[in-house]
Amino acid sequence: MTSLAMIEAAAARLQGRARLTPLLNAPLLDRIAGRRIFVKAECLQWTGSFKFRGGWSAVSALPEAARARGVLAFSSGNHAQGVALAAARHRAPAVIVMPSDAPAVKIGNTRAYGAEVVLYDRATEDREAIGAELAEGRGLTLIRPYDEPQVIAGQGTVGLEIAAQAAEAGISGADVITCCGGGGLTAGIALALEARAPALRVRPAEPEGFDDTARSLAAGTRVRNAAAAGSVCDAIVTPMPGEITFPILQRLCGPGLAVSDEQALHAVALAFTHLRIVVEPGGAVALAAALFAEGLPDTVICTASGGNVDPAVFAGALARFG
Repeated sequence: MTSLAMIEAAAARLQGRARLTPLLNAPLLDRIAGRRIFVKAECLQWTGSFKFRGGWSAVSALPEAARARGVLAFSSGNHAQGVALAAARHRAPAVIVMPSDAPAVKIGNTRAYGAEVVLYDRATEDREAIGAELAEGRGLTLIRPYDEPQVIAGQGTVGLEIAAQAAEAGISGADVITCCGGGGLTAGIALALEARAPALRVRPAEPEGFDDTARSLAAGTRVRNAAAAGSVCDAIVTPMPGEITFPILQRLCGPGLAVSDEQALHAVALAFTHLRIVVEPGGAVALAAALFAEGLPDTVICTASGGNVDPAVFAGALARFG
């Protein structure tokens, strides 16, 4: 299981490899929300997402012989790119299983990082089964997108940075809202903050209709989404919370939050207008919750976790809400 020691070890391996991303604030966003909002801009991370941290953590932790054989991942795009770049920088082969409806920019970037991309239909095929078969057949090490202790440890380095940056900004208490799919980022941040900033409470944010984590937290057991696709927030649409991540979320997180696709797109436009950052809809759900949800405290920290937005989607968000 992932521990603070693993997160700190991942941070040491990421030193000089990952970017220290800023904690941003814009007074006009505060005015819109009626609260102070600080944005952890992981959209500025290598590959445009926090997923590079988990990819590097997992690849760098492998024995040399396993790295030489290669790694495999399945992802809608951000984990794909994070693992692909981490593998390339370790000179290790990478095979990435991606849904055929993933944004073209994510598929193209993954290939550009040197990975072999295997496409599948997310509505009719099981990516985990495809990944497991490829891993066994080629001798590859499967790096799961969230149910992998070293990946969670890498994502937890975001939490270490939030703790330090919040202290520097004089933030003594806040809700920390995270964009949540399978829960790797949320679990890693929660573990880090438990040790370094226990007054900061983590709350997962998801798209409406795909809020399996929020519903699982409310039910006390993992529940599955009814649909496998259908949200503009494709990057964080997962079947259900992870087997490894959910107990961490259950122990450490507050209630989950859900936002509409319209709110996510509105947050995409506001992030560009007021922070000058480019965020994809799935990476903007935490900001959308910070802006539009009720019952939040006076100070909120949220992740902007992915910047790999389809140009047409981004242009549409700006045209509608900019």
